[in-house]
Amino acid sequence: MEIKFKQLWEIDPSDIITLMNHPLVRRQMPLLKDHFDENACDTFIASKMKLWNDHGYGPWAFVVNNEFAGWGGLQPEGGEADLALVLHPDYWGIGKTLYQKIIDRAFIEMGLDSVTVLFPPSRTRVQGLLRLGFKEDDDLYIGDQRFIRYRLRNPM
Repeated sequence: MEIKFKQLWEIDPSDIITLMNHPLVRRQMPLLKDHFDENACDTFIASKMKLWNDHGYGPWAFVVNNEFAGWGGLQPEGGEADLALVLHPDYWGIGKTLYQKIIDRAFIEMGLDSVTVLFPPSRTRVQGLLRLGFKEDDDLYIGDQRFIRYRLRNPM
């Protein structure tokens, strides 16, 4: 299996739109309230590019065997490096592989002290996250949505 990390602007917008409108993906993203159309996609890509420009890191597009599988990686959130992983359901099985590549970049290449993950309270299946070493850290609100923040400290 060939996995590539690309910039989101390198992906056909229609593939991103399809992903972001998939009902199983939307169920996990409470901030995604409206239909994700071309305008929303343009704004989304521009905002992610701005993260790269302003902070030197941001999310990637994941391409598996030349097919867009999803997006994610590290993005700044309230002074923290937050890990996001948004995959098309056809690719949910590669999440752990992508996660390990992201964590290696975070702790080895970037030398971060910790990374966080934000889950809405509706995501009750957190045992996998806890097995990876994340610990519940805090509650916070983004807009009107509550999230539970989990933290993984750099073991180095």
